Amino acid sequence: MNKFCGALLIVFVVVGLNAQDVELPSDYRQHNLTEYNSSLLNPAYSLDKNNPSSLAFWSRWQWQTFDGDPTTLFFNYSHRLSELSTAGVGFFQHNTEIFINTGLSINYAYNIELSERASLGVGVNILGFQQKLADQRFFTPNPIQTEITNDFIVQLAPGINFRYDSFSLGLSSENLMDYNISTNERNTSSDGRMFLALASYDFPIGILNSDDNSVLIPAIYYKSIPGFDAQLGLTTLLSTNKFWAQLGYNSFYGISGGVGGRFFKRFSIGALVEVGASSDISGTDPTFELVTSYKLGKPSAEERYPTEELIVEAVTEKELTRAEKLAQREVEKERERLEKIQRQREKDSIREALRLTDLALEESKMAEKKRKDSIAQTNEDKALAEVQAIERQRKIDSTNAANKAKEAALALELQRKRDSIAQAKLAEAEALKQQEEIERLAQQKEEVTPEKGERYEEVAKQGSLEPGYYLIANVFGTKRYFDAFMADLQKKGLNPGSFYRDVNKYNYVYLAKFNSISEARAARDSNFGGKYTEKTWIFRVVGE
Repeated sequence: MNKFCGALLIVFVVVGLNAQDVELPSDYRQHNLTEYNSSLLNPAYSLDKNNPSSLAFWSRWQWQTFDGDPTTLFFNYSHRLSELSTAGVGFFQHNTEIFINTGLSINYAYNIELSERASLGVGVNILGFQQKLADQRFFTPNPIQTEITNDFIVQLAPGINFRYDSFSLGLSSENLMDYNISTNERNTSSDGRMFLALASYDFPIGILNSDDNSVLIPAIYYKSIPGFDAQLGLTTLLSTNKFWAQLGYNSFYGISGGVGGRFFKRFSIGALVEVGASSDISGTDPTFELVTSYKLGKPSAEERYPTEELIVEAVTEKELTRAEKLAQREVEKERERLEKIQRQREKDSIREALRLTDLALEESKMAEKKRKDSIAQTNEDKALAEVQAIERQRKIDSTNAANKAKEAALALELQRKRDSIAQAKLAEAEALKQQEEIERLAQQKEEVTPEKGERYEEVAKQGSLEPGYYLIANVFGTKRYFDAFMADLQKKGLNPGSFYRDVNKYNYVYLAKFNSISEARAARDSNFGGKYTEKTWIFRVVGE
């Protein structure tokens, strides 16, 4: 209790001496964070906004006071543990004008797949820091507080982020739970909690010829801070593989703008300036922010900014995309159609054989009837001479022999037709096989000379990827952008396909596959028959 009263007295003295200055909220003033170190804004953002694995640094000099009063520094290492989880650790120092908080932050986030289009990211930041007075010049010992104490505080900051296609909605609390270990009590009261809600939408756009994955992300947020008016803000981030730029507005801090560049596919550096727009802070100096990042490890599918030199090798068999499933269903339908035709041909052959058999039996019955008539006539003409009887018997025998010969001939003809049908089926299958082999050899031997200004790439057959010419519409290294682009093409009435290459971990989206370069060029030059007006290029798989 003595420590609390003493700290309260110090706060009153410091606040009273600085009453002529603008009073700052006690949050981390991290509202301008978009890509790097954004786990400080919402711990769940480390799944897709921190570009793990990487080292990143962020600093903010409030009112251009470079001597560190008030200043926020945050150095963070982020690492992807798996396809669904990330972790990170960071060092921070934060000056609230009253206290200087120095300590460590531990981050963990996990992604829950709700469906093919929706997911829920959950995360938490655990912060442990030492708190001391920002300015000790005005401290005067008293009977209650005779010395300045440095308290150690543990703070829990959870957050969630719901995504549906390109839409994102995040909720977080900077200090949902905190505890002062030095005094064995809560550091803030139950009504001292800070909350943030942020909604954004990713719009894939094309800006640079070498960048097919540029994205424009507008966002709106609401932040409640005890003792202050709620902050409303807007930010818009334009991100490419060469640079990033952002504009923003905060109802308390004012208007902000920043730019940054990306170098050597790993290093990024940028700066932001913020100018007060409200009457309370319109007379203060500008605020500056600096952000840098360095990516670690080999480039992988986690990277958000692939380069155009990377190409896709093969489609993995572990998980099929929606387009691949549709393609498989089409193949199954075609196979069923061919089997149905074959069964119908067999039925027709059987019907023809049965018809011929019935015809032979009918003729045999007619001959038998004639024979019976002949015998009856013989019985009635008993008076006929023996010669006539012998003649009739001869005719009967001759008829019987003719009938047997006819039946044998019909049986031979039926067997010949059956053999002919079987031979025709074998010949048809052999011809089809030879034609497919001729087309395959012709496709492999076709020499292609790229035209001037034409983008054309060629690789040998690998895995299950079929030889041919693929009309490529886009290349993605991030699953959510790939899914969004595929969904957009399907909404436009197209039936795109895709394949995946293990060597560089990227998905390539193609509009169609062709058997010759002339067909592929015709489709490209006609904008896919007028159905797709964006830039496309040709990717060839030669075959073994």
